Amino acid sequence: MKHRSPALDEWVPRRSGRLALAIFSGFFAAVAGASAEDSGLPAALGWRAGPPILAVDAARLPESPDNPWLAVKDPSVVRHGDRWHLFCTLRKRDGGDGKPPGYIRIGHLSFADWSEARSATWSVLDLGSLDYHGAPQVFFFEPSRTWYLVYQLADSARGIAYGPCFSTTTTLEDPKSWSLPQPFYAEKPSNLKGWIDFWVIGDAEKAHLFFTSNNGKLWRAETALARFPRGFGTPELALEGDFFEASHTYRLRNGAGYLTLIEAQGESGGRGRRYFQAYTADRLEGPWRAWLGSGRTPFAGGANVVFEGEAWTDSISHGELIRSGIDQRLEIDPGKLTFLYQGLRDDQWSKGYGKLPWRLGLLEAAGP
Repeated sequence: MKHRSPALDEWVPRRSGRLALAIFSGFFAAVAGASAEDSGLPAALGWRAGPPILAVDAARLPESPDNPWLAVKDPSVVRHGDRWHLFCTLRKRDGGDGKPPGYIRIGHLSFADWSEARSATWSVLDLGSLDYHGAPQVFFFEPSRTWYLVYQLADSARGIAYGPCFSTTTTLEDPKSWSLPQPFYAEKPSNLKGWIDFWVIGDAEKAHLFFTSNNGKLWRAETALARFPRGFGTPELALEGDFFEASHTYRLRNGAGYLTLIEAQGESGGRGRRYFQAYTADRLEGPWRAWLGSGRTPFAGGANVVFEGEAWTDSISHGELIRSGIDQRLEIDPGKLTFLYQGLRDDQWSKGYGKLPWRLGLLEAAGP
């Protein structure tokens, strides 16, 4: 039996899964057709959702009864060597063992098929004694034949609050091989009040660093591809709108430009009902055009997701499209979209942000 999230009843009438999806698709075709034609993306977009694929209560993580892991979130994944390599944020309620409250680390696991994710063996990356590190992005930087993990950290010793940093390895299969973090910036640029959720993508000449500032602004900085990971300049405003955080940018495999996804907070002001907006551009420098950009017509959200079974989440939050390759171009196939995301129910927000039990799920694009 198919279900929608109960939080969506105010947006669309209750229907069976197939009929609802047909209604959603037709509506998207009407509002998004022009932008979709320009980018090569489908004019109509709906999603099928299954049960959660990963939760910390089912993962093989070292735990202590008085301080358990609470959440798995912010996933980034590549397919390499016939296996998925998944990196994500892991969160505990308290630090314990001398660690600060809200203990947050990056976890890694590898598996051949998504059905094996819950039984895969976890590794918690040893990235030094920092206050916090999370929200990873993984990719292979082809010019230097090196794997990069980009993430944010709170490094009080350097005065870089939640700033962008990176670690590298030549052996993706070995979670112990990652280097200690190095910052992209020696200090936070003076034109920023805040920055969060960092994302790197390369074109033929440059590497571009995107991030949000939790106030409806998307920022971009650049450096020459030959200088990466050094040389990023002063960030510039790339886009402004009714969105929040967790931006992700991809190159369309058909060469028809780029796609940026940004998480929005929904009508509840951040207390659930997260969804993703989508924008397209011919170049990474922009300008960016709105494609699917509201709670009623999202890229991925309650209004266009149909669950195969129980609707276990009311939010489609911080996620990543499955890429066609592994390198810094971050190509996706617009005709075969799969979205890995974090979710939870509306009633779980009452626990407080630091105690939210995020789980991971998969969305599969469904045609009209």
